[in-house]
Amino acid sequence: MHSVAESLERLGDLAAAPTVARVADAFAAAGYELSLVGGPVRDALLGRPVHDLDFTTDARPDDILRVLSPIADAVWDIGRQFGTIGGRFGDDTVEITTYRSDSYDGQTRKPEVQFGDTLEGDLLRRDFTVNALALRIPEVRLVDPSGGVEHLLSRTITTPSSPEVSFGDDPLRMLRAARFAAQLGFTVDDETRAAMSDMAERIRIVSAERVRDELTKLLLADEPHPGIELLVESGLADEVLPEIPALRLEVDEHHHHKDVYQHSLTVLDQAIGYEKERHPGEAPDLVLRLAAILHDIGKPATRRFEPGGAVSFYHHDLVGAKLAKKRLTALRFDKATIDAVARLIELHLRFFGYADAQWTDSAVRRYVRDAGDQLERLHMLTRADVTTRNRRKADRLGFAYDDLEARIAALQEQEELDAVRPDLDGTQVMAILGLKPGREVGQAMKFLLELRLDEGPLGEEEATRRLLAWWENR
Repeated sequence: MHSVAESLERLGDLAAAPTVARVADAFAAAGYELSLVGGPVRDALLGRPVHDLDFTTDARPDDILRVLSPIADAVWDIGRQFGTIGGRFGDDTVEITTYRSDSYDGQTRKPEVQFGDTLEGDLLRRDFTVNALALRIPEVRLVDPSGGVEHLLSRTITTPSSPEVSFGDDPLRMLRAARFAAQLGFTVDDETRAAMSDMAERIRIVSAERVRDELTKLLLADEPHPGIELLVESGLADEVLPEIPALRLEVDEHHHHKDVYQHSLTVLDQAIGYEKERHPGEAPDLVLRLAAILHDIGKPATRRFEPGGAVSFYHHDLVGAKLAKKRLTALRFDKATIDAVARLIELHLRFFGYADAQWTDSAVRRYVRDAGDQLERLHMLTRADVTTRNRRKADRLGFAYDDLEARIAALQEQEELDAVRPDLDGTQVMAILGLKPGREVGQAMKFLLELRLDEGPLGEEEATRRLLAWWENR
């Protein structure tokens, strides 16, 4: 965190921002209290970019709408039942919520919405002390009833009330604790950690969509590793992503093999490194990160102890792809994400034979064809999967993959590998062989595709000659 003077200056700059000042003046003129609350105040104090403009006020929803409508470019009241009115000012979006003093029934995470009368009461019901901060505007006065500034300075995550009460009210807050640990680089205090462990089963009442959203935000953090470790250590991962803690395979004195859990965390870290190196400034890649942390989840189900003390995990790539599909489907991820992650897991071992025996051009074409639009991610995942401490082995694999990428680039330039397709299309095949649409046309197209992959572009004349020869001899 910056010095006190710098922090106060940043809060002053935040309050003076055009949209903030305009909203503050309108509410003051109407006789209502208004404060920026939570994330924007926390991030300003930390010197982080402020993206969200969340306000809280003593005005009721109808009053918020009345004040906001004349000054905003657009307003919406989709959150009116929860006291929230939204508005747009140019490129800025604001949300303004009436003070709340909700109560929970202990059976669901949905509160009985009750409006409150004080800013302090509203702040004390929030998830963590570092988010229970408000900046009264336009007077620019920081309100911190639960020691949030102190916890920002000590880089600590804890709850305004007891963690048992807070997590009992809303179990999703346990996942949010892990997410903020990852996003902010903070440490969750011992009492809060203990409550997460004791209450992990409570997460079962939270919808799969909400869990998915928190896991996504965690994985998209700059360094998700600590957040994932906290989920595993607390037992929350056993509830929401059990395939990860299952990677902590028991290692005994007779069967020595890598700690697959720690290996997977390292692969995630290295994949993020390649992501930043290859695509600087771009948004974090959720598909790559999911594939990295899940790439070995097929190992527990395929582990076999071989004679002589060796351990094998035959077909863990295929098993892992199926398990990833099942888990991500249960978490309500979209089909495109699920398919892409499963494809990467299925293919993540394909390269490792290349270092031992250089592939033919045909094998390289098939690698590109099978990877499809996931080729760039497969490059990063495969490189990240090399976690050996043996420098010579790591260098050998790195040089081999450099060579493979160079060969792919050369073939792509020569043959337009990204769009590998037969030299003849279906209409031409039917005309040459005198066929109507049907199974035999599909078989002919498959033959031509295999020919294209094996030998590269042949041209229409040679492809026709080969097709007729195949048709006569089939």
